[in-house]
Amino acid sequence: MENKDWLKEFNAGVTIADENGIIVYMNDKSVEIFKNDGGEKLVGENVLECHPEPARTKLDEMMKNRSINAYTIEKNGKKKLIYQSPRYEGGIYKGFVELSIEIPFDLPHFIRK
Repeated sequence: MENKDWLKEFNAGVTIADENGIIVYMNDKSVEIFKNDGGEKLVGENVLECHPEPARTKLDEMMKNRSINAYTIEKNGKKKLIYQSPRYEGGIYKGFVELSIEIPFDLPHFIRK
């Protein structure tokens, strides 16, 4: 895997799982986000075991179909964009990445031509 040094302190949660759903990387923000669930101890665990139903089934289908899942949540007074996407290296499926990005409640939306 390429050098991910810049990801370590990136101000969004970055969690990477391999093609079998095993968590292979969590940056500092991801570890912080999931500290109550084990934090960095989640590396090496199956991501499906970290999700309750119906999210587990949805994630399993996303991994099988190699599809994107994007949504917003509100938790602990913060609004976040969750973006889950398959990842490829040299055109070969290598698992997926989840980004957890804090966004403002009044996020501007622009239509550009």
